[in-house]
Amino acid sequence: MSENTYQIPHEFLAKLEQRILAEPQKTGIMICGHGSRDLGAVAEFSKLSKAIATYLPNIPVDYGYLEFATPIIKTGLKNLQDQGVKRVLAIPGMLFAAGHAKNDIPSVLNTYSAQNNLHIDYGRDLSIDTKMIRAASERVKQAIEKAGDTISNQDSLLMVIGRGASDPDANSNVQKVMRLLWEGLGLGWGETGYSGVTFPLVQPALEHAVKLGYKRIITFPYFLFTGILVDRIYAYHDKVAAQYPDIEFVKAGYLNDHPLVIETFLNRLLEILDGDNAMNCGLCKYREQVLGFEDQIGLPQESHHHHVEGINDAEPHHHPHGHSHPHSHDHSHSHTHDDDHDHHHHPYPHADHPHGPNTLDREIP
Repeated sequence: MSENTYQIPHEFLAKLEQRILAEPQKTGIMICGHGSRDLGAVAEFSKLSKAIATYLPNIPVDYGYLEFATPIIKTGLKNLQDQGVKRVLAIPGMLFAAGHAKNDIPSVLNTYSAQNNLHIDYGRDLSIDTKMIRAASERVKQAIEKAGDTISNQDSLLMVIGRGASDPDANSNVQKVMRLLWEGLGLGWGETGYSGVTFPLVQPALEHAVKLGYKRIITFPYFLFTGILVDRIYAYHDKVAAQYPDIEFVKAGYLNDHPLVIETFLNRLLEILDGDNAMNCGLCKYREQVLGFEDQIGLPQESHHHHVEGINDAEPHHHPHGHSHPHSHDHSHSHTHDDDHDHHHHPYPHADHPHGPNTLDREIP
């Protein structure tokens, strides 16, 4: 991945640090991640969290995971308390507000707060943000530059792959990211696919894209970190590319620790301090009658991760280099909990869609 040249403005960092230090109670920062069996993903999340701490050297910063990795969120919170922190600014290390950001992390934070007399303010997801779009556009442009040929942008199709969730609001955000990138970069066409749960999944999305007649297809995983799902996306990319040798298939890198991603995280902290940290719940399936999900209004929003905090019940996956490292991943604990699922908090109504979960090729892990 090419070196990032963007520098977070010093004036912004100084302003944020001064705001936090001016709080009447000693205030710390908690970065809340999901966790992964993939050592590369865990290492990248840790690196990003430590980068945030580096940018704010006078503020206590810690991090933790919901499951499958350590430290868990409760450990990070205790570490902050041990440093004398009385108030925590907690932010979800996630792109969009689906079940983990809406349910699981708040449940863990609220429980810890009530049991340990710690004031915790919770920020919002990275969401749709101009800085995130700029970071994403750089990843796509890096891939085009690396291809180093004469195919024009107008002859190129961009395939943006999101994680996929049982929350249509989160899924729609991936579509908006794609549109902003497609139009902003002046590419010939844009399509969206998902790594799991919803539809279309990667392979049917790419097979549809090849029918549109473009000379190049750029696959961009809109993910923060590496992991099983990113491996799977690239594996499907390679599989479809092998079937269509007359089309140039290009892999773009995921977001990772781009400085604009880090700056977006830091902005979420400032939003908490300014009282402007509310998630956009206008299309939240738990609060509104979202088409096809009407029966989920008012359902309990609680964490289902307490029994797997810190557990890694399979050999962790390791990414010493590159992207193309498919691995098997047998998940053996009691309920269906594959990395490509949204933890089945509530049934996904379109699980049998012909372009959805049933299209997963089990030969590709």
